Amino acid sequence: MLGGFSGSFEAGDIAFLLTPLAIDETPTEEKERAIQSGARHYSEMIGREDPPSDEYRAIYADALARHAPRAAREIAGLAKGLAEAVPGPITLLSLVRAGAPLGVLLKRALEALGRDVEHAGVSIIRDRGIDALALDHVASRRPSEGAVFVDGWTGKGAIAGELSRTLADRPDYAPRLVTLADPCGCAWLSASGEDWLIPSGILGATVSGLVSRTILNEAVGPGDFHGCRVWDHLAPYDVTRAHVETLWALVAPALADAAPIRPEDPGRAARRAASREVVEAIAVRFGVDNRNRIKPGIAEATRAVLRRVPERIFVASAADPDCAALVHLARERGVPLEEAGARIAPYRALTLIRRVS
Repeated sequence: MLGGFSGSFEAGDIAFLLTPLAIDETPTEEKERAIQSGARHYSEMIGREDPPSDEYRAIYADALARHAPRAAREIAGLAKGLAEAVPGPITLLSLVRAGAPLGVLLKRALEALGRDVEHAGVSIIRDRGIDALALDHVASRRPSEGAVFVDGWTGKGAIAGELSRTLADRPDYAPRLVTLADPCGCAWLSASGEDWLIPSGILGATVSGLVSRTILNEAVGPGDFHGCRVWDHLAPYDVTRAHVETLWALVAPALADAAPIRPEDPGRAARRAASREVVEAIAVRFGVDNRNRIKPGIAEATRAVLRRVPERIFVASAADPDCAALVHLARERGVPLEEAGARIAPYRALTLIRRVS
């Protein structure tokens, strides 16, 4: 067993290798100024996560109802692909926090396939890397050659790049990234290259065990895992277990007939090039010198609006039901919404963070 804690996930579904902290929240505008001025790294601060409104929760429920069958088929295919590609014990290392819901379902599916599998949630932070202490902890308990890293999706590939960069000094771990969606062509194994509405992608802690994004500041000691907040105030709105059980009821029977999804992906290079072109075009048009202000993909764009200070939201079509959460947030928060059509392909949505420094 890997220890850790499970948050509001079922015990045994995941071991979060994180240090719960009691640090104060930073207001969004103050946090944005500190990030963009370089005064503080984003991982040193955490903003308070507010409960989703009734309307927003209804948008999530609709997304889950429409897309659960697809998600279940693809999760079953990924599990069978992993069972085929990884001999021996498998250790799923979900990147907190977007990887956690997918990792839980992959663990259950691999167990159903008779595999020896464990699942941990570990921190990875842009420009700071993956939590080396967590990797050491796992390697002392499980064969690292069976480790794969799990995330929900890729945006423009920053975290995939961080994973490869960090693991360059860890030959015991291969940078194998597994996702449901890989529009930027950076994953080792993905169910598709399409930017689609993964239901968990439009919620935060309330679908991820009530755990915040990860924190790395002076409150984290040298012998500690990276930190997090546990958002207990969101417990009345938590759908973590309901989300897992809704999907698991569809994943389990899908395992019988699902074809294994394999790492070979002939469209990966083309998507990578198209992704870079879109990001560059937005950067040129708006004079963006820091590409971290550009958040492409439905899930990344949505989470950026929830956590950051957006300047503009782009959608391929405002009538696209998969972009309903973004259209709702744009209206609710007074953020300009631009229909961009195919100009943002391979993405269907993108958020530009406002320059505030």
